[in-house]
Amino acid sequence: MELKLPFRIGTRGSPLALAQATEVRDRISVSSGLEQDAFEIVVIRTSGDRIQDRALRDIGGKGLFTKEIEEALLAGAIDIAVHSAKDMPAVLPEGLLLDIFLPREDVRDAFVSQKQSRIADLPEGAVVGTSSVRRRAQLLHRRPDLRVVDFRGNVQTRLSKLADGVADATFLAMAGLNRLGATDVPHTPIETEEMLPAPGQGAIVIESRHSDSVAQALTEPIRDHPTSLRLAAERAFLAELDGSCDTPIAGLAEIKGDALHLRGEILRPDGSEALSDEISGPVGAGRELGRELAMGLLARAGDGFLIRPG
Repeated sequence: MELKLPFRIGTRGSPLALAQATEVRDRISVSSGLEQDAFEIVVIRTSGDRIQDRALRDIGGKGLFTKEIEEALLAGAIDIAVHSAKDMPAVLPEGLLLDIFLPREDVRDAFVSQKQSRIADLPEGAVVGTSSVRRRAQLLHRRPDLRVVDFRGNVQTRLSKLADGVADATFLAMAGLNRLGATDVPHTPIETEEMLPAPGQGAIVIESRHSDSVAQALTEPIRDHPTSLRLAAERAFLAELDGSCDTPIAGLAEIKGDALHLRGEILRPDGSEALSDEISGPVGAGRELGRELAMGLLARAGDGFLIRPG
């Protein structure tokens, strides 16, 4: 197959999604020697973007942010898709490949509030807005006295809701704030020992067709191998747990010397119970480590601990 120009990069249309697609374009342009006008960024509006008045768990889960983009990829309307790795379901549509990760940004969550700077500073009964079942469960596990309301939208929308008094605080990903250069947003990073992030958080991933060797050859030079090794472990952990939008799951793999260290946590959706564990092994054994850690947690949890998809 020969390279056909323009090379089309599919993405959602939010400011963060466009920033991520632009980063991918710029990196491929440098590595390939192609001018930036050899690439076209194609914005695809997803169901998750269109439906803002209901919780994700009520309308089909995180796959709603990828469905239309993946359909365009399978149909040949775009050549690759760019996603936030944490938004990707554990199982991909047949024919698609998810294996090119860019260098990972800050993995931490950010506590965002115009009133307080830490979770511990929130008064009893304070209202926190989030659409993430993981963040909801982690927060309620630590602070069952708080009230959590569903909170969706981009950074600007969420800040407007805070200003309007809909909630006292919310959470965002540090990676997103950094990529947007959002230094004016009042936020405090939450260390991973306090709130373990979602599997894949902070990583940009490229999705392509299994059959498209041209796209794979064009994107391979921008692969970040340490991130790929870490995400192999985190996504295997997620897959073994049948991870979906309804399952509060946290996981983070880190490379320390010649070893890969993986921490994982599962929680009851209401935050009433949390189970965590960690495992270490060879850097290249991420998938095996992810599955082993997940199976150990599932054995401890028993039936009915997690809400499973479908």
